[in-house]
Amino acid sequence: MRVKRAELLDAFDSLLQPERFKDYGPNGLQVEGKPEIRKIISGVTASLALIEAAVAAQADAIFVHHGLFWRGQDGRVTGWMKQRLALLLANDINLYAYHLPLDAHPELGNNAQLGLQLGLKAERYFGDNNLGFLGMRSGASAGFDSAEKLAEHVKHVLNRPVALVGPAQSAIKNIAWCTGGAQGYFEDAIAAGADAFITGEISEPQAHHAREMGVAFIACGHHASERYGAPAVAGHVAAQFGITHSFIDIDNPA
Repeated sequence: MRVKRAELLDAFDSLLQPERFKDYGPNGLQVEGKPEIRKIISGVTASLALIEAAVAAQADAIFVHHGLFWRGQDGRVTGWMKQRLALLLANDINLYAYHLPLDAHPELGNNAQLGLQLGLKAERYFGDNNLGFLGMRSGASAGFDSAEKLAEHVKHVLNRPVALVGPAQSAIKNIAWCTGGAQGYFEDAIAAGADAFITGEISEPQAHHAREMGVAFIACGHHASERYGAPAVAGHVAAQFGITHSFIDIDNPA
C-alpha cells in the first residue's frame, strides 16, 4: 500500500490540529521527500542517528516530536544541520514533525501515552492549551503511600533514573504530569491540586520551589518521558492507510 505525501500530512493535521497552537517551530511537513509513502519511521528527535536508521530501513518518511527547525535558531545550513538535511534530501525522505500538538492529544499524545505507561488516569487538564494532565492512579484510589514510592514506580516503568525533590514521605493521591521540559507548569499543577508533579526536567529554581511548597517534583528525563506519543500517532495514521510503520528509539540520557 502507498499513500500520497499530502494525504499523510492532511491526516496528521486533522488528528493533531496544529492550528490551535502557538508553537516554538513549524508543525507539519518540514522537509519534502518522495511524493508517495509506503513506510514511515517514528522517533523522538530528527537526529542524524535517526535519519541514518530510517535510510537503513528504506523508509519514505520520518515522524518526530522534535523536528529540525526552531524559532530563533541560526538559519544557516552548516555543520550538523547540513548533515541532517543532506541525508534526508539525498534519500528523498519526508520529515513530519509535531511539537506541542503531539504533547496535547488527549489519547495518542505524549502526555496521554505517558499516563498510560504509568497507570495514571487523567481527570482534568491545566495550563496553556490544556497541556498539563491531572489525575490519579488507575484502579488504586489510595494512590501511593509516598512520593518516594511514586518515584520508584516511574523509575521502574521508564527504566531510567529519576530525580525526586520535595517531601519524599508524603502520601500521593492527585498526580500532575506534563512531558519534556514542562517544569514551568509546576505552579499551575500545584494550583490545580497536585500532590506530585512529573515531567522530564528540573531546573535549579524549581528544586527550591518544590521544597518550599511541599509538593513532590519528579524529573524522569526529557527523552524518556516523550518516547510514546510519536509511535502512537504514526502507528495510528499508518494503520488508516495500510502502510508500514516502525518506531526507532535513539537513546538519549537527557
